[in-house]
Amino acid sequence: MSRTFATPESTDRSRWSALAVLCAGVLMVVLDGTIVTVALPAIQSDLGFSQSGLAWVVNAYGIAFGGLLLLAGRLGDLIGRRRMFIAGMVVFTAASVLCGVATGPELLIAARFLQGIGGAMSSAVAIGMIVTLFPDPRERAKAIGAFSFVGAAGASIGLVLGGLLTQTFTWHWIFFVNVPIGVAATALAFRLLVADRGLGRSAGADLWGALLITSGLMLLVYTIVEADAHGWASARTLGMGAVSLLLIAGFVVRQAKARTPLLPLRVFRSARVSGANAIQMLMVGALFAFQLMIALYLQHVLGYGAARTGVAMLPSAVVIGIVTLGYSARINARFGERNVVVAGLALLLVGLLFLARVPADGTYLTDVLPAMLLLTGFGLAIPALTTLGMSGATAEDAGVVGGLFNTTQQVGGALGLAVLNTLSSAKAERLVAEGTSTPEALTGGYTLAFGIGAGLIAAAIVLTLLVLRSPRRESIVVTEGTEGPGGTGSVETAPAEPTVSAR
Repeated sequence: MSRTFATPESTDRSRWSALAVLCAGVLMVVLDGTIVTVALPAIQSDLGFSQSGLAWVVNAYGIAFGGLLLLAGRLGDLIGRRRMFIAGMVVFTAASVLCGVATGPELLIAARFLQGIGGAMSSAVAIGMIVTLFPDPRERAKAIGAFSFVGAAGASIGLVLGGLLTQTFTWHWIFFVNVPIGVAATALAFRLLVADRGLGRSAGADLWGALLITSGLMLLVYTIVEADAHGWASARTLGMGAVSLLLIAGFVVRQAKARTPLLPLRVFRSARVSGANAIQMLMVGALFAFQLMIALYLQHVLGYGAARTGVAMLPSAVVIGIVTLGYSARINARFGERNVVVAGLALLLVGLLFLARVPADGTYLTDVLPAMLLLTGFGLAIPALTTLGMSGATAEDAGVVGGLFNTTQQVGGALGLAVLNTLSSAKAERLVAEGTSTPEALTGGYTLAFGIGAGLIAAAIVLTLLVLRSPRRESIVVTEGTEGPGGTGSVETAPAEPTVSAR
């Protein structure tokens, strides 16, 4: 990749400034995934949403975001990641304006879908840009730690910000607040992000593959979010689920035969890439559900309001931030990413098991706060897992591997949330029918979800121990200036023993 800065010092400053721009842009996208949650009652009252239609304020964003991440990552490889990131920021900011001025359900849902498209465009290429910006392993670990903090803490911050904006102003401001941030991030991206040529459109984007995976993922996410309303065993859910899986299977077959595949199957030759993505799906499946369930427990059982609930969840963002920004890079260097992932998952397991025994008459300090602090484990695990997930990517594939990593996060989160929320609701309804008081019935449903989440984390620990190799046996070597198809250098896996290319 060509550099345009004059000195090593200015180059270093510019790289960290570029990282700040990437993190700011992605933070805005992550915040929007949760900031609307506490504002939903106000939106419903103002715009006249039905109860079932209200869910689409959240679902429209998630379907577009999760369905387009992989395609956006590959397009970033082809046309240039800087160009894709900036375009995503523009689309997201414009869509935020439309959300804020929406006067009816239809416009708000359409604008949220457009927000999801913009979010996918910018998020899918960000991690690939970080990999090439920071070739030194220690610097890359610090950069990924900062980026991981944005993803890990952004959801909790969104709950706090959404409650404060809604109660202080109106729900419109949860969208309008994106506008100055988006404009500033876009302007700074033009100035600070290094332009990359990309592979060029002649390299091919595999339109048939794009159609298969995008439609398959969107239908899968749609099926998941609608399963609670129609039933998991209904013909509608099973039929749409089968079609989505057939589309995804068709995509895999297409990638094996296509001349220019959207997702080169060679990236799965790395146990780190495959294993890290599978482990992440299990982990976020448990933690996305945790975030919703603990918020519901605070509001429906302990009687917290929206803003107070957001503040109560803030300790998790604080401890995750302290670990990812202050210590994760040094801990990874000292103990190795694989060991850090295991330790982080172990802390999460303890936290979820702790919540699985929370009582209906519990208190925040004794029954909730300790689990919030144990989310330190997420701050440990996610930077190490992100490093492992990107470790098998060549420079020309970094965008699509980043898109894959983000896609598994969104799909895993949606699946875990839908399954655990359905089981939790079913148990609560059964307990109420048996004569149990509402607080105790709700608590019974939440503790079931926490227990299942703990099981998912336990499975992730086992998978980490079985699949991921010791990171001390491999290191990532970035060759700057190597003229590959895109002229962007290469990233290869270089084992200490016999050399095995990740290509």
